Amino acid sequence: MELSNAEEQLMQILWKKEKALMKELVNAYPEPKPATTTVATLLKRMQDKNFVGYEQQGRSREYFPRVSKKKYFSGQMNGMIKSFFNNSASQFASFFASETNLSEQELKEIRNIIDEQIKEK
Repeated sequence: MELSNAEEQLMQILWKKEKALMKELVNAYPEPKPATTTVATLLKRMQDKNFVGYEQQGRSREYFPRVSKKKYFSGQMNGMIKSFFNNSASQFASFFASETNLSEQELKEIRNIIDEQIKEK
């Protein structure tokens, strides 16, 4: 399941904070800050998608992510590879290596990471 841009922005804040009250979430936004009702609506939608949970703290709720940033990003990347590169990781790697402005050093670092993953498998 995917998040909208607004939900993803809020999720980025929540991943960074790990746990936060509504006021802390609103205050973490850059100016102009969204209305509290807007953030509440986003949180409700994210709860329905099972991305966010909360613990009741008196009259307030402390929100926390139910999905890790790594797991979400992994799903997004896999979806992109499936949608844009015919589910071919090699097509994605070819595009990534040739169409981005990576330096020779950065490409070598990526190759080293891949070599390490090959050794582990």
